[in-house]
Amino acid sequence: MTLNERESAPVPHQPHFIKKVGNTTYHVNLHFSQTSTETLEDKIERFMMREVEEILKNDK
Repeated sequence: MTLNERESAPVPHQPHFIKKVGNTTYHVNLHFSQTSTETLEDKIERFMMREVEEILKNDK
């Protein structure tokens, strides 16, 4: 599939953003699992716990 074919292919709406760094432009598409059972609150708590564990491990 060529770049033009990918650009013109119908795609359902996906959250996305464009970020330019220097002379490079990044087009980032986000996707989420339709079968996930973890809530946003669960994810944030997991990230925070992992960060605390890493900090405590590095303090020893």
